[in-house]
Amino acid sequence: MPDAILTVNAGSSSIKFAVYRIGEDSGGLALAAKGLLEGIGTAPRLAIHDAAGRFLAQREWAEGGTLRHEDLLAAVLDEIQGRLDGSALRGAGHRVVHGGADFTAPAVATPPVMSALEALVPLAPLHQPHNLAPVRALAAARPELPQVVCFDTAFHRTMPAVARGLALPRRYEGEGIRRYGFHGLSYEFIAGRLADIAPQLKRVVVAHLGNGASLCALRDGCSIDTTMSFTALDGLVMGTRCGALDPGVLLYLLQQGSSAAELEDLLYHRSGLLGVSGLASDMRELLASPRPEAKEAVELFVYRIAQHTAAMAAALGGIDGLVFTAGIGEHAAPIRAAVCRRLGWLGIAMDEAANERHAERISTTSSVVAVMVIPTDEELTIACHTLAMIGGTRR
Repeated sequence: MPDAILTVNAGSSSIKFAVYRIGEDSGGLALAAKGLLEGIGTAPRLAIHDAAGRFLAQREWAEGGTLRHEDLLAAVLDEIQGRLDGSALRGAGHRVVHGGADFTAPAVATPPVMSALEALVPLAPLHQPHNLAPVRALAAARPELPQVVCFDTAFHRTMPAVARGLALPRRYEGEGIRRYGFHGLSYEFIAGRLADIAPQLKRVVVAHLGNGASLCALRDGCSIDTTMSFTALDGLVMGTRCGALDPGVLLYLLQQGSSAAELEDLLYHRSGLLGVSGLASDMRELLASPRPEAKEAVELFVYRIAQHTAAMAAALGGIDGLVFTAGIGEHAAPIRAAVCRRLGWLGIAMDEAANERHAERISTTSSVVAVMVIPTDEELTIACHTLAMIGGTRR
């Protein structure tokens, strides 16, 4: 039986995972199952589906408030192993948000690598610890299993120095304070798909629009600039994150007595679509709401996307294509339409019917800029990197 690769994308209260079978002859990867473990820290629940979306298994822990990532991941491994029909896990790949300046490619999760990644926790305090916890948990449960860490920052290593720099005294860059960019695993997948289906598009802006949102300027498949910066707070309006903000606002709030912890909570958890609307961070709820606050939040979201798309086009020296991806980008036709209307001056002409049915190409044949909808697949990107890193020999 073919062996398999496990991919893990962990957050503070959830773990997304997928299992890919390795082709015996071609070495290719085929999705076997995917799942979500959510409610970690309160009432954990696990659901697993096959590649066609058919339900395979579920489990709940009624008294699971004290269960850690380590405990729950062991249960996930048991469920996965029971469904591999004799196949063996050959390796596990993990999404890690921050690789800093040194990790510009995937790496095997050795103790020195893990120590270096722990040192980057201050650069991504709300993401990095949860990304690393499953690596440690798997190492404890399956010490013989090779593990690979894949970085959201690594794809942006091609950004020129002028796009990486911040206008601060030079010594701060030596301390790691610079523009990194995130969502790199998603952008890497989209760049690969564009090379296959639209190689004629050389200057492309990709809009990764989900609860977290950013743009990336691609030239010949390489990152030239992006909207997220030193942290995942910068750039676009997001579900609960503020996006671009005058730092003077933070100075003012500090002077008024706010603590650093209070500002962190404000900027990461109480701002963005939720903060502006006062209703929800979920775009589906906002689009369905008749309340003016919801409409204002959506309008600001669209305005910032259009504004920053123009900036990305300037970094590229022009634009040949615009790609929408991730949850909102792939499924919210009204958002795509509103963004494209604001960008009509770039020569974008939308095919409204194609947009409503979520077609791959949603611009007209006469549009100067090709507009596309391409589903992203970060898990497959992680699986490919993992297979490449652990090599082709079976254990």
